[in-house]
Amino acid sequence: MPPLLRTRNLRKSYRTGEVETHALRGVDLEIYPQEFTAIAGPSGSGKSTLLHLLGGLDHPSAGEVWLGDERIDGLSASALAALRLTHFGFVFQAYNLIPVLSALENAAFVLELQGVPKREREARALAALKVLGIADLGERRPNQLSGGQQQRVAVARALAARPKLILADEPTANLDSATGEALIAHMQRLNREEGVTFLFSTHDPRLLSHVRRTVWLQDGRVVGEEAQAA
Repeated sequence: MPPLLRTRNLRKSYRTGEVETHALRGVDLEIYPQEFTAIAGPSGSGKSTLLHLLGGLDHPSAGEVWLGDERIDGLSASALAALRLTHFGFVFQAYNLIPVLSALENAAFVLELQGVPKREREARALAALKVLGIADLGERRPNQLSGGQQQRVAVARALAARPKLILADEPTANLDSATGEALIAHMQRLNREEGVTFLFSTHDPRLLSHVRRTVWLQDGRVVGEEAQAA
């Protein structure tokens, strides 16, 4: 089976005045369909930078990013935006929910951008909220939801768009133990039953204990990986 996503010698540097910071230093990585994988490492190891490059949210300084048989690191901003809209789902620590929209409208937002008709996008968004156990909260706005509920709305938004891959940056970092474990269980079920591929950045031992593969980053380099039984 060919990889869904892969990188070759991926590098990213940032310059502030005379100071240059090397966030990634030649990362080779392959992610296969239906994986449930974590990128782990200490703060500053390059986890979030790697996820942003994989999802086309930033451009590498050097190296290659491939989605299937298409190289995407050199695409224009508009082409990357279209690719993100149709192929990726994103879940970030900040949730990025729109304050004036309800949970249902937030979950349907990407579908609206895709031009999906209103009835269909509402049905798909509601189905995603049901999968995550929060369909009864669909009319609430983000400020009426707990952090864990907002996180589930963000996951529902990603899921409703039916992406090939969901990229989640520290998805359990702001959650208490019970909510974090519940969210992990929901994502596992989506992976197992819906075939959604998940790639996380995390240093949360709760999540690391559930993934099937862990890739370890340190100082912008892959320093090892391990697999565990499903």
